[in-house]
Amino acid sequence: MSARTVTILGATGSVGRATLDLIERAPDGAFEVVALTANSQAEDLAQLAIRTQARFCAVADPEAGQALAAALKGTAIRNAAGPDAVCEAARMSADWVMAAIVGAAGLPPTLEAVRRGAAVAFANKEALVCAGDLFMTAAREAGARLLPVDSEHNAIFQAFDEQQRAGIRQIILTASGGPFRDWSLEQMGQASPAQAVAHPTWSMGAKISVDSATMMNKGLEIIEACHLFGLAQTEVDVLVHPDSIVHGLVEYVDGGMLAQLGMPDMRTPIAHALAWPDRLETPVERLDLAKLSQLTFEAPDPVRFPALGLARAAFDAGRGAPAIFNAANEVAVAAFLNGQIGFLDIAACVSDSLERGEADGVASVQPSGFEAVLDVDRQARRLAMDAVKQRVR
Repeated sequence: MSARTVTILGATGSVGRATLDLIERAPDGAFEVVALTANSQAEDLAQLAIRTQARFCAVADPEAGQALAAALKGTAIRNAAGPDAVCEAARMSADWVMAAIVGAAGLPPTLEAVRRGAAVAFANKEALVCAGDLFMTAAREAGARLLPVDSEHNAIFQAFDEQQRAGIRQIILTASGGPFRDWSLEQMGQASPAQAVAHPTWSMGAKISVDSATMMNKGLEIIEACHLFGLAQTEVDVLVHPDSIVHGLVEYVDGGMLAQLGMPDMRTPIAHALAWPDRLETPVERLDLAKLSQLTFEAPDPVRFPALGLARAAFDAGRGAPAIFNAANEVAVAAFLNGQIGFLDIAACVSDSLERGEADGVASVQPSGFEAVLDVDRQARRLAMDAVKQRVR
């Protein structure tokens, strides 16, 4: 594998740290870190930048800029603060960019990397959910290579034969089912934030863990997959697979299926994207199928997990609806984690926001550019906050 320069947007998060772990384990000279960014964790970011000898680092929070500068005093590492500084990091010349900023905030810097024509590995679902058509068009025009890092989309990427598109019947995304897979609606209604973030398989941040518990993450992934692989939502199925060993499947018209399997460790899909089109040695535990002996699959329950239906409806509606779906979920999850609303209120707030968006015209807006997408996002958050207020405990 030839040496490559890399930038990591969201370096202090779980995906960013896993990426750095792989880079630091790689042979000397395999990777050179150009830039690192974080939201507000100035001291953590500075330590990572010093350790990796990054050229530049930036925090999105302007108020954290002073702390970052102080932590880097005496080094040659250039630093800055604010959303524009994060975009500056994305614009710097690097062969490969990891886009791991959670939420709609990751859209502008990810777009900057795409417009450079870089290889962009992305764990940010929202870029494709909020602005899928615009994002894919920008990637094609710039010649950027999009490398999915989510374990499910990375699995599909590996099994999806682009030369045999007409021979593909559907793709199947797997879901762990989260911590409430076997809970009743009554139990879920009483679930606490601590219980919702206690994922049985994966170690993730709070927001993503809650998305797994509601299966909202799988709804976002359905929309993402439709854009990334050029599919209708009816060509994307979901199976609950609590073992988290089979990460995705592609079904062909001849009845055959190709699946990607591996231990539930984000370093596997990250390594695939980091080394693509080559392969990279990782410390991930090797899969022992004989030891597993069996794998379990079941259909998701649409009553207890309505997020999947909401996502499909939002994708089919198009225009501003997917952006509303995403923004409303972010607002509702934050309210749940803050103890303002109950667990079941998350999906209810998203549904309510989509209805409000349809009623006042936000959902019918066809964003003509990325600024328009961000405007829809802002309006959607207003709708979602109104929906949250009606359910505050």
